[in-house]
Amino acid sequence: MLALVLVIVAMVSALTAMRFAIHGQEVAVPPLVGLAPADAERAVAGLGLQISIERQYYSPQIPEGRIMSQLPMPGTKVRRGWQVRVAQSLGKMRVTIPDVTGQSEHAAELNIRRRGLDVDSTAEVQAPGIPADQVLAQSPTAKETQVAAPKISFLVSAAPDPPAFVMPSFVGQPLGSASRSLQDAGFRLGNVNVVVPANPDAQDAASTAASPAAPMPAAQQAQPVAPAQPSPASIIVTQVPVAGQKVFAGAAVHFDVR
Repeated sequence: MLALVLVIVAMVSALTAMRFAIHGQEVAVPPLVGLAPADAERAVAGLGLQISIERQYYSPQIPEGRIMSQLPMPGTKVRRGWQVRVAQSLGKMRVTIPDVTGQSEHAAELNIRRRGLDVDSTAEVQAPGIPADQVLAQSPTAKETQVAAPKISFLVSAAPDPPAFVMPSFVGQPLGSASRSLQDAGFRLGNVNVVVPANPDAQDAASTAASPAAPMPAAQQAQPVAPAQPSPASIIVTQVPVAGQKVFAGAAVHFDVR
């Protein structure tokens, strides 16, 4: 019985010590909104916490340089060493948002950066009748005063896609007529390779000519055989892109001919 009591007491003591060790390292996050960064760092350092200024926003209520928001919220229980993320106020908006609609994307970016602003994001949309790379809209709009962040987003006109076609079959046609059809449709003639068909009779004749019974002069043996060249009368045997594939104007079409 005495041994059982001692075991129970030891287990309760161990659980109590473990609970104290776990919760003894927890602290409550202090309120930081409205404090200067130096004061906020001192407030969290005394509790074993850290502070990180991650964002900056304009605020007509919070003075410039003060903490305007924090995460975790005040009173939240966290472990020592936890990092408290805060946003710092830039004070009231002191610059005017310029009107950059109608400008090129590059010119608009230079225009807003000269005023101490930044580009947030850029989206593109095709707009018929409007040149490419032109700012169609912006956010915040021009001369807006209630701005939370010193960043501007653009909506820029995109270049229209080139006309799309379904590739026809040129197999069996002469190279000259196929080339003219491609040029008239706005395509380019790519690589043209001549396919030399295998001819067993020609190979046998070459073997017979190379045998000891029919020696070939050394000067003739040293002459390389010139590769065959395509001509307008060459017949197309394969093509890339293949027939039925979607292609855009200006694409190159490659042929194998014989």
